[in-house]
Amino acid sequence: MHPEFQQLMSQATRLTRAGDLVAATAAIQAALRGGPPVACSRQDDSDVIDVEAWEIPDAAGAPRKAEARFDEVVTPVRKPAVSGDTFTAGSFRNSAGLRGYKLYVPPNPGGEPRPLVVMLHGCTQDADDFAAGTAMNDAAREQGFYVLYPVQSREANPQKCWNWFKHNHQQQGRGEPSILAGMTREVIGTHAIDARRVYVAGLSAGGAMAAIVASAYPDLYAAAGVHSGLAPGVASDLPSALAAMKGAGIRMAGPAGSGVPTIVFHGDRDATVHPGNAESVIAASAGPAARAVTQRVPGGDNKRHSTRHVYRNEAGAVVAERWDVHGAGHAWAGGTDKGSYTDRAGPDATAEMLRFFFERTLAGKP
Repeated sequence: MHPEFQQLMSQATRLTRAGDLVAATAAIQAALRGGPPVACSRQDDSDVIDVEAWEIPDAAGAPRKAEARFDEVVTPVRKPAVSGDTFTAGSFRNSAGLRGYKLYVPPNPGGEPRPLVVMLHGCTQDADDFAAGTAMNDAAREQGFYVLYPVQSREANPQKCWNWFKHNHQQQGRGEPSILAGMTREVIGTHAIDARRVYVAGLSAGGAMAAIVASAYPDLYAAAGVHSGLAPGVASDLPSALAAMKGAGIRMAGPAGSGVPTIVFHGDRDATVHPGNAESVIAASAGPAARAVTQRVPGGDNKRHSTRHVYRNEAGAVVAERWDVHGAGHAWAGGTDKGSYTDRAGPDATAEMLRFFFERTLAGKP
């Protein structure tokens, strides 16, 4: 995370604890707009900032619609005529907005339909950075599946965070969830992809958005992976987002979860997104009735130890997993040093997510 962004968010935390929510909100807005704070003098001489309110509309100049129409305009990525793998760029637009993406196509893409994994990057990242850090393309080359990396634009969020904390980006048919779902459908329709084996995963803000998208479109995604993220609905604006990230006001799920199988990774020393959010993500997916069996996972070779919780429903089926990575901060477990926000000492989150994903297919799909 960018040092200036961290500094502003830490300042917002102090202001929240002091009860100055107006100044705290201003600090968060300064962090997200990516510009320098504007100092102001106050009667109590406290160290605060003051910025003008700043919001980015869902689509600049476009009318707001309750439901997104899927009459999208897309720059398609054509199926490669050669047998080698490719990593190419495209863009997608619907009534909710425009986003770019990169698509990894495995070698020899013809023949039987392959799985698709949708990967949502964290703040300040992009597709190339996230692909390199998670080594997901390497796994896709070995195992033969597609990987779609939607890219958040600076116009939509100056820090390139997915807008998981805004109420108008948390529902089916609206905002970024509708863009991501539409982009996923477009890629499925233009490539040899098995619609029963489509999965979504993300890190931090991308993890929070992955949880939202999976919950909003359970008929599209067979499973979800949330790394260092938050549950759907824990925030609806900037102040509540900050509170949830720091572990305050985390709401657990209601009587039933979304039903989308979910695997969660979270470092127990994460100072950016409180580790308590991991349980909230599980509850939002599996519901409070799921029961967990816990086991210790030794690291070995100076790797981090983990605790793995396997959740089963009343019928005994595994519906979720949660990995508490001991001593880890806010980073993708087991990632490479070729990308940002990775922890090479952690367990291999990429491999474990793929194992969890590929054990599941979407019921009711032909």
